[in-house]
Amino acid sequence: LAALERQVFDFLGYQWAPILANFLHIIIVILGLFGTIQYRPRYIVVYAIWTAIWVTWNIFIICFYLEVGGLSKDSELLTFNISRHQSWWSENGPGCVRKEASMSGIKGLDSHSYISVIGCALEYRYIEVMHSSFQILIALVGFVYACYVVSVFTEEEDSFDFIGGFDPFPLYHVNEKPTNLLFKQTYLLISPAGFPGMERMNK
Repeated sequence: LAALERQVFDFLGYQWAPILANFLHIIIVILGLFGTIQYRPRYIVVYAIWTAIWVTWNIFIICFYLEVGGLSKDSELLTFNISRHQSWWSENGPGCVRKEASMSGIKGLDSHSYISVIGCALEYRYIEVMHSSFQILIALVGFVYACYVVSVFTEEEDSFDFIGGFDPFPLYHVNEKPTNLLFKQTYLLISPAGFPGMERMNK
């Protein structure tokens, strides 16, 4: 649900890189839930590996909006340099008032307007940072839970194997008398007495 909520607001802001990442995250989460319900440990392992990648991605988003390491929140990195759109929260955050001022005085920009946002109770970059931090928290909880579920499934498989659940020949552990009988039959077939005319050929 948290990933879907984030996906909606990233769509509204035309943030293409986060949109793709959120979509992939939703698919992997569904795969992990399917693996848990259907007792498929491999799917849960895939989800556990993805949580590490997801945490790394959200750390990058935090660094991007806090402008750590030379990153700039005003760059077009998250839109693949296709557009100049920013986060949807930059104009629609809590308390934000959006104002448009015409720029008719500037040549070539008669049909354009300058948008200013004032009165925001919280800057949009901090909202994005909180979103990413919450995703990291959920991912860490999901990673721990995934490891626990995989260990439980593994223990159940080992205990089932211990009782003979995967024994390839469970029905043949009977007396050895049939084996002796088989040896006797083989001896009769191989011995000359078992084949009429065999004695003549040997002579």
